[in-house]
Amino acid sequence: MSAGAEHWENVYSRKKPDQVSWFRPHLEQSLAYVARAGLGSDAALIDVGGGASTFVDDLITDGYARVTVNDISATGLDLARQRLGPRGATVQWLVGDITRLELPERAYDFWHDRAVFHFLREPDQRARYVAAVRRALKPGGHVLVATFGPHGPERCSDLDTMRYSGDQLHGEFGADFRKVDEVIELHPTPSGKQQEFVYCYCRLR
Repeated sequence: MSAGAEHWENVYSRKKPDQVSWFRPHLEQSLAYVARAGLGSDAALIDVGGGASTFVDDLITDGYARVTVNDISATGLDLARQRLGPRGATVQWLVGDITRLELPERAYDFWHDRAVFHFLREPDQRARYVAAVRRALKPGGHVLVATFGPHGPERCSDLDTMRYSGDQLHGEFGADFRKVDEVIELHPTPSGKQQEFVYCYCRLR
């Protein structure tokens, strides 16, 4: 097990899914952008760093039958799988570091990441991540990445983080991606604090 995987396994072993700082009962901003994309029910979506998030539950409720959930923590994915039970029969569960996985080429219509990219502190990690998005998305595919905003926390889950404006976040992806929109969200954590997130919505050219 890599050091990164061990770290997140420990996080999920210490805290219940609704106790981690990034927990929301429903990812309203993300769901709104998926709806805005106007995808059909046969669209392929990937949730990167989904862990035990309820995002997959809501996608299934909304009729999407081709959903992949990735996380570096097998425990996080197991929690989501157990919660869904038979409802998750069509979900593909993908354990691994997204900067190291060999994803299929031109496989996904929508790439979703809430709170993974801001943990990528090294330029080569971010370059591998963007290369994975470019490879795995279909031409014209949708990308929604949410990170800590300019006033977000500098550390999370005992790790240092990066903070971005919408333009800075888009700049990490480059000219292959056309920026469509951005929004700032103040996220209330289970402990009662607020964290600033920025959502950047792009299309692969």
